[in-house]
Amino acid sequence: MNEENVVDAFNNGGIIAYPTEAVFGLGCDPDNEESLQHLLALKQRSAEKGLILLAGNYSQLLPYIDDSKIPQDKRFTMLSRWPDGITQLVPKNSNISPLLSGKFDTIAVRITSQPDVVALCKQTNKPIVSTSANLSGQEPAKTWQTLDPVLSKQVDFIIEGVTLGHSSPSKIMHALTGKVIRT
Repeated sequence: MNEENVVDAFNNGGIIAYPTEAVFGLGCDPDNEESLQHLLALKQRSAEKGLILLAGNYSQLLPYIDDSKIPQDKRFTMLSRWPDGITQLVPKNSNISPLLSGKFDTIAVRITSQPDVVALCKQTNKPIVSTSANLSGQEPAKTWQTLDPVLSKQVDFIIEGVTLGHSSPSKIMHALTGKVIRT
């Protein structure tokens, strides 16, 4: 991975295709409203659905969540589920873009150990937006070589790394109630 180019792409509002735990993701800077709109348009995804934030550590998520609404025992349980494989819905910070949370009062977040993502998040000190690398309704790519050619031409940077080899996209659950939304 050419780290300077991917960081430049991220900082300049670019859309990045990158490996996650099971599939390739598309993402951008969660604080760049124009990038968020571009990502949703590119993917043909409704803004109501919200997006996932993928981070290398919990502190990178703090500007986007309302940590004060997470009781200490629930925080311990939530943190024990990471890294990898489980996206958790947590109370959102009221000042984040509605494009991140969609129509919900929560935001979907995950901590990963995928080395390319961890390196990018460390260099930018931010999470990256994460949505599967496919047009809505199509199968997500599992490798950079199988990215949809239409998407490949429209992203600003492709991290040519590998997923962690999980067999399916992350489980989604509510961090405070434990209710599973997607298995």
